[in-house]
Amino acid sequence: MSGGAAGTAVARLTGLRVTAERRVSGALAEVEVDGGRVVMAKHATAPGAVAAEAAGLEWLAAARAVRIPPVRGRDAQWLVTDRVAEGAATPAAAERFGRGLAALHAAGAPAFGAAPPGGPAEAYIGAAPMRNAPGGGRADWPRWYAEHRVLPYLRTAVDAGEIGAADAAAVERVCVRLPEIAGPAEPPARLHGDLWSGNVLWGADGEVRLIDPAAHGGHRETDLAMLRLFGCPHLDRVLAAYDEAAPLAPGAAARVPLHQLFPLLVHTVLFGGGYARQAGAAARAALAA
Repeated sequence: MSGGAAGTAVARLTGLRVTAERRVSGALAEVEVDGGRVVMAKHATAPGAVAAEAAGLEWLAAARAVRIPPVRGRDAQWLVTDRVAEGAATPAAAERFGRGLAALHAAGAPAFGAAPPGGPAEAYIGAAPMRNAPGGGRADWPRWYAEHRVLPYLRTAVDAGEIGAADAAAVERVCVRLPEIAGPAEPPARLHGDLWSGNVLWGADGEVRLIDPAAHGGHRETDLAMLRLFGCPHLDRVLAAYDEAAPLAPGAAARVPLHQLFPLLVHTVLFGGGYARQAGAAARAALAA
């Protein structure tokens, strides 16, 4: 991204006059417009990445459950959203976030693997491709999770030599046994899909905002497992408030490693070996639960 490209894109997509620009990373810039308001301009070159993210943000926002920065403009390569003025993470905000996340999940999805309305089937989780291929009814989650959220990343990791044979075999055994270890059937939830702490912003107004989704219809325990995997301020308060608003099915704690397989394998594909060992350990824990 060359200097000034973000400001040029913001002016073109929003019609506002740009007064300042500050690069945050190679793909992200803060851009100030008339009146002192600041927006975020994100640049993507992967086909469909902007369309997928924008559709995900709008789908999550439509649930009116957790706050989502509004999309102010987009094209094939640029996404413009409001900047979140960040503040301190507080126990009260964590509890509101837990209840809001429960409501977001309860807003539902047409099927497991359903893309947000208007979003492409070929989407992304971080920099990794993620295919949204809708499955069937609530009883089909084990098959869909194995075929579309575990095995594609396992195959990529194996082909790249990033995961050892023993760890790969453990993951494959989980996929075979998924129908018996998946727990009670649940309807498709409206997932953020990439719910690690970096995508949970604690606003200066005391409200959490969610950014950078890989939104799709999935199992609500997968979002919660990712939140556990990578940490979150006041996580105990978040989870307690969630469970009070929408109690999890019995045995949920034992299923956490099962749901962590998806993000761990994605990270194996993106970042390599250490995550492969974690994926193997999670697979063995899921089998032993």
